[in-house]
Amino acid sequence: MVIVGANDVPLYEADLSAKSSTDAGGREERPQYLYHFVLHAALDAVEEAEWHSNAMHLGVVDRFNNLQVSAFTTAAHVKFLLLHDGRSDDLVKSFFRDVYEMYLRVMLNPFHTSTSKITAPLFHQKVRQLARNYFR
Repeated sequence: MVIVGANDVPLYEADLSAKSSTDAGGREERPQYLYHFVLHAALDAVEEAEWHSNAMHLGVVDRFNNLQVSAFTTAAHVKFLLLHDGRSDDLVKSFFRDVYEMYLRVMLNPFHTSTSKITAPLFHQKVRQLARNYFR
């Protein structure tokens, strides 16, 4: 999952997968940079989908092999992207809504700017907890 600011500035990223990224031989199943590439490539699709929808939840905006990219956007053009393997759209929508509420709490901090990265360990912990609750 990533949160991208209005000028495509990365604000937050997290690996929410429950599986280990290595197999029994110690090799990576999928390189981590592949996920970054897929999410970065989906930004154009998100911006196009923003023009065709008034809703904040844009649904699945891009696909790569068996992975899907779901998106959620705010009025300030902050984009929430989730790379997943075909989860229910209702679960993803609820997950985004809850993460958005936590994001708003971070933005209420007078020492946090709209372009600074979200590095709070508590935010990361809560996002991971939400992912476990929604995507077990």
